Amino acid sequence: MTNSPTEDWESYLGEQFRAMRIRANQEQLELAERAGVSVGALKNLEGGKGSSVKTLIKVARALGRTDWLEALAPKVSVSPMQLLKARAKAAPRQRVYRPRKRKEEE
Repeated sequence: MTNSPTEDWESYLGEQFRAMRIRANQEQLELAERAGVSVGALKNLEGGKGSSVKTLIKVARALGRTDWLEALAPKVSVSPMQLLKARAKAAPRQRVYRPRKRKEEE
């Protein structure tokens, strides 16, 4: 599925949401009301016909699947190597001081 077109992903997610709703023994109208979305929006989501992120989030929350949302956007942590590279870029460049040669006095 990794390299599939967007439409395939929409269908796949829609099928997953539909299966979760059926497993929870809920009608579309009931789930739509619990999620705070229209029945049409839920049908579009389940049918893979395009949906807003807001609808996806509301339905996932109503189905108790916030773990899906957390998996989509895990907390970003900074690696120690990234910190070192950032510090190296931020630090001013050190210059080596060499005394100037003085002209010989005549």
